[in-house]
Amino acid sequence: MLKQSLEKIYDHRSSNSLSAKLRAKRQNFFKSLVLSIATQQNRVKILDVGGVPEFWKESEFFKEITVDVEIYIVNIEPSYEKYGNIDPKIQVITGDARNMKNFKDKEFDIVFSNSVIEHVGDYNDQRQMANEVMRIGKRYFIQTPNLFFPIEPHFVFPLFQFLPIELRVKLLNNFTLGWSKKEPDRQKARSIVKSIRLLTKKEFVNLFPQAKLYEEKLWGLTKSFIVYRGW
Repeated sequence: MLKQSLEKIYDHRSSNSLSAKLRAKRQNFFKSLVLSIATQQNRVKILDVGGVPEFWKESEFFKEITVDVEIYIVNIEPSYEKYGNIDPKIQVITGDARNMKNFKDKEFDIVFSNSVIEHVGDYNDQRQMANEVMRIGKRYFIQTPNLFFPIEPHFVFPLFQFLPIELRVKLLNNFTLGWSKKEPDRQKARSIVKSIRLLTKKEFVNLFPQAKLYEEKLWGLTKSFIVYRGW
């Protein structure tokens, strides 16, 4: 019963879930920012750091966008590169969010990233990604979950992020948790658990000190943060 209740909240694949509704609201917010600069130029070049092509196709982002939009995606997984042969509006480049040296300073009109910075490593790694975002983007829009929201968003388990690591590993050894399937191998489970480092509000703001901050709310609590700059 608890698992089903949590899925109703977090399963973004279901349009009726709270997660899907929050994501749609976030996408509309981002679209409004894109439209605000579309009146000033005929083409908008967007880089999605750590994203996947399906995100853009499922979001119906291209509807209501009257200017020419080019979307480039940097993803550490090389299998996504083939997607460029399917949709010419979306090009995927294999790369590391912490070092995007193949891009020039201010090359993109907007750098976008959705729930990625918590996956790139420790705080030094997260700072490297933030520095790269600010270097290559004239504007940026970056979202990440809030460490202190009571339900951990990846494992979809109450207060999972605050449990001792050995207990988190043991839980994943024995159960499918959120988007992570049950992993009996202890070292693999440990690697999965340690691959996510959620950020506090203070940490996130410190990574992007010149940005505006927007807090997404659920049940009156901050579920995630968005920093954006250039508008």
